[in-house]
Amino acid sequence: MKEKWLVYAKKADFAAWGRELGVDPVIARIIRNRDVESIEEAESFLRGKLQDCHDPRNLKDADKAAEVLVSAISSGKRLRVMGDYDVDGICSSYILSKGLSLLGARCDVAIPHRIHDGYGLSDHLIREAKEDDVKLILTCDNGIAAGPQIRLAKELGIGVIVTDHHEVPFVMEKGEKKEVLPEAMAVVDPKRSDDAYPFEGICGAVVAFKLLQILSEKVRGLGWKEADALDGAMDEFLEFAAFATVCDVMELKDENRILVREGLARMRHSANLGLRALLEVSGVEAAELSAYHLGFVLGPCLNATGRLDTAKRALELLNAKTVTEAVSCARDLKELNDSRKNLTLEGLELARQTIETEGLSKDKVLVVYLPAVHESLAGIIAGRIREQYGKPAFVLTKGEEGVKGSGRSIEAYHMYDALNETGELITKFGGHKMAAGLSLPEENVDALRKALNERCRLTEEDFIPVIHLDLPMPMDYATLELAQQLQLLEPFGVGNPKPLFAQKGLIFLRGSRMGKNGQYGRFTAQTPDGRSVNLVYFGDVDVFFAWLDETYGLGSGEALLAGRGHFAVTVAYQLAVNTNRGVSELQFLIKAYQ
Repeated sequence: MKEKWLVYAKKADFAAWGRELGVDPVIARIIRNRDVESIEEAESFLRGKLQDCHDPRNLKDADKAAEVLVSAISSGKRLRVMGDYDVDGICSSYILSKGLSLLGARCDVAIPHRIHDGYGLSDHLIREAKEDDVKLILTCDNGIAAGPQIRLAKELGIGVIVTDHHEVPFVMEKGEKKEVLPEAMAVVDPKRSDDAYPFEGICGAVVAFKLLQILSEKVRGLGWKEADALDGAMDEFLEFAAFATVCDVMELKDENRILVREGLARMRHSANLGLRALLEVSGVEAAELSAYHLGFVLGPCLNATGRLDTAKRALELLNAKTVTEAVSCARDLKELNDSRKNLTLEGLELARQTIETEGLSKDKVLVVYLPAVHESLAGIIAGRIREQYGKPAFVLTKGEEGVKGSGRSIEAYHMYDALNETGELITKFGGHKMAAGLSLPEENVDALRKALNERCRLTEEDFIPVIHLDLPMPMDYATLELAQQLQLLEPFGVGNPKPLFAQKGLIFLRGSRMGKNGQYGRFTAQTPDGRSVNLVYFGDVDVFFAWLDETYGLGSGEALLAGRGHFAVTVAYQLAVNTNRGVSELQFLIKAYQ
């Protein structure tokens, strides 16, 4: 697929920034590319501390929510935390339930079953809370779109506090959006338009963490002896706020960088038996733990419980009291995730066949109905389809009551707004710009596909994948010291990708295959200034060889493998430090080519 390469054009005195920050000007330029506008902000980006995070009291209704909780705990009311079945919901539930229990609250947790209950609050869960004599429900990572359910709770004499981070529902009045907040005792959501919190990009677990910070301050002011226990657990809660931030794909900007960096530092020495066991069974060395491991190794194990079983099993892991219990839970979660991987591959192949046989590939918005696929896999498959076709993708499956599905979007398409425009066809939906979930009657599937495509305003330009380059940088400038300085920019992730550079006119001289099946490549090339460099490519090397054949003539790929290459290639590359037996060396990683 053709790609568009764009170089960031942010302006600043990078030499001055470098001197002030004590880094190479290249590092300064990369920081500026991350929308950092001043040296003070850049200093925070590099070396921000927890005390630099935003004041939780700026969250609208957070102080009110803490007051309600203090009153409820003092009077011995029964509380119930209601979370969600993904990593953010699980971590939020753990943070709030353990924090409240440490204060002596009569508190338990209810997490919806993905199939039987669906996302968020349901009438069933509200009525169940009434039967259990629950007097106050505290939502986390959900609730902002549960207006009808919260009204039912109110009618049944149950108070509700909402803590969430999702988009606030709205209606259009005279061409303007009017937010519709649920009728709760407090609604804590940084995406409220009347919220003064400086950074709305936090996840549900961070909202929960911030609420406990306020609660801790309040109970200490009241002289509660339990305040020490809560304060002593805040480092552990920070670990899970960081875990959720990465797994919920929050941008690693602003305070999220600090929370994840500090959370990872604590996780490497975590006292949580469940987390330590999950690291062990996943083969992750605690000392090497990174945001990558959270998002792609450990997080999927927690998510798998909510997809194929019940997320309560993940909570059991986090609450494990013995090493034996923790290891047993961790092994179960890993096995579930392995099963999920196999089911995902089968569902993805079925999705591809459906797209091709039904002629859906010509649509601007892909809507794929896979009634035989487990509904919990819809989001993962939608993400893979989005990546393959470069288009917004919805994958719908058959649930117990109608059709359920998930969508994953591209940058130019606001998925939540698009669903809002087709609300007449949908029973329930929620989400944000890049991802959404929905329910609808089966008979509306074709109508939804038609409506989404008819109302789609994407142009052909919007479908061209974009590669954002930090700067064109000759490989001759790159050094081991610079590669090591790049590590100061971690954690990497959404909003703070690994820096990407470009080199024109690189002459590929020879290459070899590597990897178990020879699917990767290792190459020797010469820079325009005559320097010999070694490069590694972890993409599909056969596709690269086919591109060489198409560009320079049939047999070019084989010539390169035989050491007879002389092919000019422009590459987008990353720098890495490869350490083997205590010796570190600079490594160039090819990420794209043209």
